[in-house]
Amino acid sequence: MKPLGLLIGMVFLIQTVTGFLANIVLLFHYLSLYFTAYKLRPTDLIAEHLTIANTLIMLSRGTPQTMQGFGLKYFCQVSRCTLLLYVYRVARSVSVSTTCMLSVFQTIKISPMNSSWKELKAKLPKNIGLLTCFSWILHILINCIFLFYDIIKYTSKNITELKDFGYCSCILRDEIIEILYTAFVLLPEGLCSGLMIWSSGSMIFFLHRHKHCMQYIHKTKDFHKTCPETRATHSIFILVCTFISFYTLSSFFYACIANFRNPSWWLMKTSAFFATCFPTVSPLVLMSCNSTAARLWIKLSGFFRSM
Repeated sequence: MKPLGLLIGMVFLIQTVTGFLANIVLLFHYLSLYFTAYKLRPTDLIAEHLTIANTLIMLSRGTPQTMQGFGLKYFCQVSRCTLLLYVYRVARSVSVSTTCMLSVFQTIKISPMNSSWKELKAKLPKNIGLLTCFSWILHILINCIFLFYDIIKYTSKNITELKDFGYCSCILRDEIIEILYTAFVLLPEGLCSGLMIWSSGSMIFFLHRHKHCMQYIHKTKDFHKTCPETRATHSIFILVCTFISFYTLSSFFYACIANFRNPSWWLMKTSAFFATCFPTVSPLVLMSCNSTAARLWIKLSGFFRSM
């Protein structure tokens, strides 16, 4: 194996192991709260679904990229590649929608009681579970359409046009199908990104106004009541900014790959790296305002360092 290929494989291995373990630790934290009869907050419930989606992304994208980096091509068959891409696209879409949901919910939550969000502020927490389940069902069904199309096309005739993703090869779709895929999948993701940009600006405005108001409050106990909410808002704001940054880069490289029938090796590797950056970083950001999960991660990190 060439030194460069080994280096790329090690980079993907470190990224995949870190992202997978961080998401598992955070998911274990939320599940432990659930099974100990602790009532999860709406933000915890959304973050739990985000963690599940990110774990699937690491398994469906990070794992095969790591294997391919070390010269293994288990997913080279078209059927395996199609299924792998289906899992990745569902998980990516859910990750986008839940991150958007988390950002919008936190913005509405910290908005003033006399704002136009007053009624929605009272009703939204009760429907968070329904919205997250709806997100999974919607993206599973939408991507099923393209999965069945690929299966039918694969079994109906000899395949001569395949698109190489490095770790696997899938069927090259017709132009009309690609347009439909863009309309049903990529446009909603773009809409979610726009909502996140709006919510980020709103959070900055609310936090700035809150800080200005707190200058006139001298009671220590009242100040400390706002601290956890402020820390959570800062964490979600950082999470959204991280998502927008990596999503923009990932979308740019995805668009470049879509325009080439046989993309270059460097383009494929760069695209794969940025596609799994957010699932790797997001659990670490969420742990920053969650002391219990952070302690679990520190213990796990110490255990692996001592091995």
